[in-house]
Amino acid sequence: MPVVDTETETEIETSTDAYVTDFARFLSAAPSSYHAAEEVARRLEEAGFERLDERDEWPAGAGRRVIVRDGSVIAWVQPEGATATTPFRVLGAHTDSPSFKLKPNPSSSAEGLLQVGVEIYGGPLLNSWLDRELELAGRLVTDDGVQHLVRTGPMLRIPQLAIHLDREISSGGLKLDKQRHMQPIWGVGASGDLLAELAGMAGVPADGVAGHDVLVADTAAPVRFGLNEAFFAAGRMDNLSSVYAGLVALLEAPADAGHVSVLAAFDHEELGSESRSGASGPVLEDVLVRVATGLGAGEIERRRAFAASWLVSSDAGHAVHPNYPDRHDPANRPVLGGGPLLKLNANQRYATDAAGSALWTGVCRQAGVSMQRFVSNNAIPCGSTIGPLSATRLGIRTVDVGVPLLSMHSARELAHVDDLAALGAALTAFFAPA
Repeated sequence: MPVVDTETETEIETSTDAYVTDFARFLSAAPSSYHAAEEVARRLEEAGFERLDERDEWPAGAGRRVIVRDGSVIAWVQPEGATATTPFRVLGAHTDSPSFKLKPNPSSSAEGLLQVGVEIYGGPLLNSWLDRELELAGRLVTDDGVQHLVRTGPMLRIPQLAIHLDREISSGGLKLDKQRHMQPIWGVGASGDLLAELAGMAGVPADGVAGHDVLVADTAAPVRFGLNEAFFAAGRMDNLSSVYAGLVALLEAPADAGHVSVLAAFDHEELGSESRSGASGPVLEDVLVRVATGLGAGEIERRRAFAASWLVSSDAGHAVHPNYPDRHDPANRPVLGGGPLLKLNANQRYATDAAGSALWTGVCRQAGVSMQRFVSNNAIPCGSTIGPLSATRLGIRTVDVGVPLLSMHSARELAHVDDLAALGAALTAFFAPA
């Protein structure tokens, strides 16, 4: 990688290089939301965070702590001197990505090939998953209630129909039926027990598996490429780019910030967040209430703390696509390499308002990174994020941000390395003393 001459630029280049190199390691360790939550917790524990059990009584004093609830992870730094009205600064993200989920009875065969029964999870770009070496990853739960993480490595493929058998594809486009055309193959033969294979990989008896939450993931490694290696391609950057940036920021969060710094990485955002570990569920509120109660807060003090708090909802957004420029707003055109996005929507699909805009502008200025504004073309409505959901549930002021991507919801998404590192720097500034 080219190294420039000036001292300042060299430091920035080295920092970006180290950031994306470790981000690639993080992505490779997180093929499912369950793996992502455990990887965050593992790294935090190695850095001295104390892992707590929600069933236990929690310590009330200052400290650095983390909990995992299914595929979500909440971690926080409680400073010395915190009181009943000390505010929170929360970075909200999500651990799940569009994919395919294993059905209850997934083993079948057709035409001499073993197939896997899957459901569509969220809104993946179906064509991007064809002709890739795929793996299964997630959790098995045995009849004693114990969770066992499992991943197979390259094991599956969804083969595309050859052009000789689909002569209309060049003129009419690819048409995929979610049931008939998206069932992966994983072996040759007339019968095979996929769940037994997974149980063996997890080191548990097949007849002891009582349930499973297992998804499909692309196995291709993250890669830098292009002029000056500016591009970064990988799966699951929506939204592990934000989870990783929040992890980096929390590890740098000072113990004297004047607020409680919180990383809240939820599961099930791609499905609407309505679960016990999603942003519409109680997991973040459960943690904040318990922390505030440990600081001596009653309901009034807790509401005062919430009124002084901020939540940054970080989720990937759209960069302008050079081949489809008409799909974007004509005046607001964020590009790869232009910095993290501030996401706005008049209909509150994003939670950003004027106060949130001011906060994020100041955070980026403090971090020394550029930023861009994103708003949708009026004829193409945007999606939503955990931002409005969390703001509605908690009443905490919220702003929506994220890195710009191309190929969002593809098996392989595309980012600029500078944007990834800049998001980490901005979130680190968000957790710094106000």
